[in-house]
Amino acid sequence: MLALKAENISKQYRLGQVGTGTLSHDLNRFWHRVRGKEDPYLKIGEANDRTTKGNSDYVWSLRDINFEIQQGDAVGIIGRNGAGKSTLLKLLSKVTKPTTGTIHTNGRIASLLEVGTGFHPEMTGRENVYLNGAILGMTRKEITRKFDEIVAFSGVERYIDTPVKRYSSGMYVRLAFAVAAHLESEILIVDEVLAVGDADFQKKCLGKMNDVTKGEGRTILFVSHNMTAIKELCNKGILLNQGSLLYQGNMLDTIIEYQRSSTTATSYHYNGNINEALGNENIKIKEFSVSPIKGELIDIDSGVHVKLVFQNFCPDITLDTTFELRSYEELVIFHVGAFPASNNNSEIGEYTVEYDIPAGLLNAGNYYFKLYFGKDQTVLLYGIDNFIGFEVENVKVGNKIHVYPGVTRPHFEYKIQTP
Repeated sequence: MLALKAENISKQYRLGQVGTGTLSHDLNRFWHRVRGKEDPYLKIGEANDRTTKGNSDYVWSLRDINFEIQQGDAVGIIGRNGAGKSTLLKLLSKVTKPTTGTIHTNGRIASLLEVGTGFHPEMTGRENVYLNGAILGMTRKEITRKFDEIVAFSGVERYIDTPVKRYSSGMYVRLAFAVAAHLESEILIVDEVLAVGDADFQKKCLGKMNDVTKGEGRTILFVSHNMTAIKELCNKGILLNQGSLLYQGNMLDTIIEYQRSSTTATSYHYNGNINEALGNENIKIKEFSVSPIKGELIDIDSGVHVKLVFQNFCPDITLDTTFELRSYEELVIFHVGAFPASNNNSEIGEYTVEYDIPAGLLNAGNYYFKLYFGKDQTVLLYGIDNFIGFEVENVKVGNKIHVYPGVTRPHFEYKIQTP
């Protein structure tokens, strides 16, 4: 049975301040509509690429999205920042309307898009449970029947009669998730707000969502950067990239496609005019590369040499560089920094930072760097996500080549005593 269907849905946003310079656009749209013609602004606009300034005042957050979701499916929606995941959930939740296309749903929808979604800050937790239930179309009798279960799951029983404006963000998300998951809606939509809760509560939420799909046959749409959680919970996947649907299929294949499509260049070299290099008025990057310490190929035994060359335009500061290495499951492997200049003694000019990741530290897999430049470890001068990527190849152990679990593949010197 079909739970949800999206047909050619697109969402366009106009950049800039709300209400500024839009009257002429509204009149133009009205004039075209009167004459039975298409909205002229649907023909323009650019993909939502956050790394470039762009030339258009219009941006397509989503463009021509089509998919069907069956009742009882747990669907993971994945993609990089800016791919359109949260926008898609807002459209499906009817928080905002699509610019073009139609969405068909079969059943009531419960959404948890951000901390405290649908909560009134002046009302108590108890009142908000009933308010949320009423918004979802539940009767007071239905809500009362589930109330004790909701409060017990959320763990905020002591504060249930306290106005929610006094709740911490963790308490907010606990109660909001408990309401959304326990009230009897046919479709549950959850954005990555679970990151607010602690590890135990996240595990509890995933267990509840698992019960909702497998035990109760309800449909879940789940956005997360946690590939482990997505893999455990979801059976179907949707991959978005800069507003377009890149892939849909079973969850494991979708994650593999995500990793393949996310692979970035293993090096960046710029030899032209420094003003045209990657960066901003503070920092320009001339080179960032990863290479094997030994041999021609990066593998578990080769180690990795990292080299960064950049131009600094900020004198007399404590200049720091931060390297964050992540796996394509979005697991942070390490977050380390260096001080090319300390004690406010930076100079304008070229700096080079190099270091080695020793052999055996990284297991086989795909990795990428996030790079940040800062002042006094508090002010961000320039940062770039998903910059340089590389793959660590596997090696033979004995007569076998297995992909072993874990992030690291350390080499230990074993002391063995035999009979």
